[in-house]
Amino acid sequence: MTGFAPQEFEARVARARGLMAQAGIEALLLTTEPEVRYFTGFLTRFWESPTRPWFVIVPAQGQPIAVIPSIGAPLMAQSWLRDIRTWRSPDYSDDGVSLVADTIAEVVPKGGRIGVPSGPETHMRLPLESWAAIRAKLPDHSFGDDAQITKQIRMVKSTAEIAKIEAACAIGNAAFARVPEIAQAGVPLAQIFRAFQMLCLEEGADWVSYLAGGAGPGGYGDIIAPATDAPLRAGDVLMLDTGVVRDGYFCDFDRNWSIGPPASETQDAYARLLDASDAAFEMARPGATAADLFHAMDSVLTGGAGGSDAGRYGHGLGMQLTEWPSLIPQDQTVLEAGMVLTLEPGIEITLGRTLVHEENIVITETGARYLSTPALRDIPVI
Repeated sequence: MTGFAPQEFEARVARARGLMAQAGIEALLLTTEPEVRYFTGFLTRFWESPTRPWFVIVPAQGQPIAVIPSIGAPLMAQSWLRDIRTWRSPDYSDDGVSLVADTIAEVVPKGGRIGVPSGPETHMRLPLESWAAIRAKLPDHSFGDDAQITKQIRMVKSTAEIAKIEAACAIGNAAFARVPEIAQAGVPLAQIFRAFQMLCLEEGADWVSYLAGGAGPGGYGDIIAPATDAPLRAGDVLMLDTGVVRDGYFCDFDRNWSIGPPASETQDAYARLLDASDAAFEMARPGATAADLFHAMDSVLTGGAGGSDAGRYGHGLGMQLTEWPSLIPQDQTVLEAGMVLTLEPGIEITLGRTLVHEENIVITETGARYLSTPALRDIPVI
């Protein structure tokens, strides 16, 4: 279980219910790992298996109800929830359908509306035929979107959540500081990736859920591909981008290194990236929008031409590696104290050769605060 007091979850439920009342929603039906964990604290890697569906119902009154496969009952019993209903799964004839439908009928009056997260960056984690069967069993109830309730409450983190993200960032900081131990000219990139994950675990990560990066002469052309066995060479820039998990919360930032002295164009591009990140950091405060941060970075990088093919210059961060909002021109999300964001500008040096830089920040009442230790102004040299 994630290390929160019951009061943390009670506050989350209370916030959700306030918004549910405004939207006329009688219950929330949640099916994905972060949503289930957000309201229960149920933390397990067992979600890697797609076999079984899991449900949590947050009714307008009373404690949330877990409707889960029996294999999860002992762990869920360690949570703050007391109403845990189980069935033996997998069941090819009725894999939780009847139990979840009966539970909804019990806590939601006929004609009541059930909200299901339905907007961007959401999905349902159960077979489509099961979803159809649940609705067919509840013809007197209506199902619709959740009025973005889960999005709204998850975007603004509590003090306890921010502390966990900052702890993950501290692990990333410590692992990045040790990269010269594992990376030098002649070492294959794939070996560096494996060794870096070991460093993260040594520094206290529960697991390394995400590691990407690249290397190439003066920059790199791909930042999401698996590492190859190509060795580092003098003049290369190495980038590692990691999302380590600590107690269920992510960090997500990267660092660059020059293998030998950098070319002047590399150092200049790197400095512009940091200038762009600094511009967004200064802009980041309550009342600004996600789009404002995009434009602050884009003004430095392209003179306002509209960004790069990466699509955005950052995003939200928390229980997932990427959360709402996206730092794009179209996202008018107003920043609030408690939001945790990444600032992720990128710049193309020449065709097919780029540099990217990423930091993690939290919005406070008076501005922004770094959660990752800011990168040095000059690109580090190995």
